[in-house]
Amino acid sequence: MARIGRSWGAVIATLPLAVVAMFGGTAPAYAGPAPSIVVADGVTQPVFGYADAIREKLFIDSTFDSDGDGLRDVIAFDVIRPRATEDGLRVPVIMDASPYYTTLCRGNDSQCKQDLDGDGLLEKWPLFYDNYFVPRGYAVILLDMVGTGSSTGCPTTNANQDNLSAKQAINWLNGRATARDAAGTVVRADWHNGHTGMIGKSYDGSLAMATAVTGVPGLTTIVPIGGPSEYYDYTRSNGVVTRGNDYPSYLANIVTNPDRREYCRPVRDALAAADGDEHGNYTAFWNERSYVKKAGKITASVFLVHGINDDNVRADHMSKFWYALAEHDVDRKLWITQTGHVDPFDFRRAEWVATLHRWFDFWLHQVPNGITDEPRVDVERAADVWETHADWPVPGSTDTEVFLQPAAGGAGGLGLVPVAKPSAATFQDNPTQSQNTMIGNPDAVQPNRLVYLSEPLTAPLHVSGTPQVRIRASADQTDTNFGAILVDYGTAERVAHRASGEGITTLDTRDCWGESSATDNGCYRQTVKRVATADTELVSKGILDATNRQSLREDVPLVPGTAYNFGFPLLPEDYVFQPGHRIGVILVASYPQYSSRADQTRASIEVALKSSRIVLPVVGGTAAAHAAGL
Repeated sequence: MARIGRSWGAVIATLPLAVVAMFGGTAPAYAGPAPSIVVADGVTQPVFGYADAIREKLFIDSTFDSDGDGLRDVIAFDVIRPRATEDGLRVPVIMDASPYYTTLCRGNDSQCKQDLDGDGLLEKWPLFYDNYFVPRGYAVILLDMVGTGSSTGCPTTNANQDNLSAKQAINWLNGRATARDAAGTVVRADWHNGHTGMIGKSYDGSLAMATAVTGVPGLTTIVPIGGPSEYYDYTRSNGVVTRGNDYPSYLANIVTNPDRREYCRPVRDALAAADGDEHGNYTAFWNERSYVKKAGKITASVFLVHGINDDNVRADHMSKFWYALAEHDVDRKLWITQTGHVDPFDFRRAEWVATLHRWFDFWLHQVPNGITDEPRVDVERAADVWETHADWPVPGSTDTEVFLQPAAGGAGGLGLVPVAKPSAATFQDNPTQSQNTMIGNPDAVQPNRLVYLSEPLTAPLHVSGTPQVRIRASADQTDTNFGAILVDYGTAERVAHRASGEGITTLDTRDCWGESSATDNGCYRQTVKRVATADTELVSKGILDATNRQSLREDVPLVPGTAYNFGFPLLPEDYVFQPGHRIGVILVASYPQYSSRADQTRASIEVALKSSRIVLPVVGGTAAAHAAGL
């Protein structure tokens, strides 16, 4: 068993008063050596109290004015830290910045911040981070994003004011900003060891990424869980509006406290006027909300978690951010689950807590536990069946062209070489066609889709990465959309990610993680993985506004009857097609279950098959595809 102290804090503790003053510090209020964390079996141990932990509510004058009232917004946050920090213990911070603490609340148990006795301090803290980590020598901060909870101003849906909210607290932790309590007394973080980690799911995860791309000193690691990394892709996809009706304004209204919603209406109106719903193009409005483009500024490590079947924050938010992290050689780790928009605490609880504990110990307490020497990526292959890989896409994944083959009375085929002679296939757009109709009965000819099927596979085929559709086509209108779906036709038991719970079932039983107080017991409802047997699986999908074929920033109308090359990505995937199953590629125009509004031109579309294909990132490349029977 080892005790690890903070070396700088230990030096300060032994200095005489005059020398402390020279360094701008204050004399410690204790005598003797400072307390320290305890490490055993490679992890910090729960040697500090929880019930007696110090709880504070603090306020910082920010650097921005989101509501235009002429006053800088005030960012509020709640702090819980071991009582030993009053005696010289130096601890890092785990921060969850969120807009949800007083509206939608957090976690599968929908926990809100609660001040039960009206003294301004929290008695009930959402999530398990405080119960588990405070006794192990961490402070936890739950920060109210601008315009939410106890913070002033108005939410701006991932604009700079939202994005800079947590940076204010990190600046305070490192002596670069001033915080006060409710009485106006200046409070200093003289207990902080200089390291902060941010964590959070969904919007909270995006705020962690947003803070990291500022490059703020003192942010050491982030753990985004199912967070939007490119906000354009949360409401648009390749020029197609997927969440319309002024969605940024709608979301800002949801997270605003009800008693402030009318006050913040002008800010929401400005969001609605600027979001470009009328065209769906990429503008400066979305550039401000991109963390992928700013990934080069990240100095923190990143532990990314995402559901490959998340249909809320789709998996391209994970893949694009991950690719950018790799490009800039950021220290990183990744979990990919078969569930939808689900927290790892609810899909892999014990392993998650253990892994997160070691991750934070390494990066925030510098415990040499070897976590960065382990495989970088965990992938859930089937329900609760996990694999580890050195990286993602899985090493050996190679873009492999699979060409569309002409039909002979039913579905077309798929092959590794293009058709020898020019051949074409036509279909008619139907803006009301359902996804089930697109996928179902694949051998039947239908007027509003094209279907291409492989022969039953003779060996497993592993796809890992981002598929691409590349087709040559013409339309009889100046505008249309294209949609593509990658399907596994074959019976199997799979994670039921499209059912209620998005792949999990919540039980009535509870288990406890961490220490308890009289008002917060750290116990949460248990879950199990939900599975279902089905004959088909929608593996991936993608859409494109044909007028955005050259650029997402500008519409260029089609010339009716003129053939163009169209290329667009499907959602990323890590999937194994099993022997005996058939791979299906579906082409449609409008895709109403993917977009918020279908194109209404009802174009007639002709596809030139000789140069049309899907590019699959096959592990083992063309040789593996050939061995599987393609």
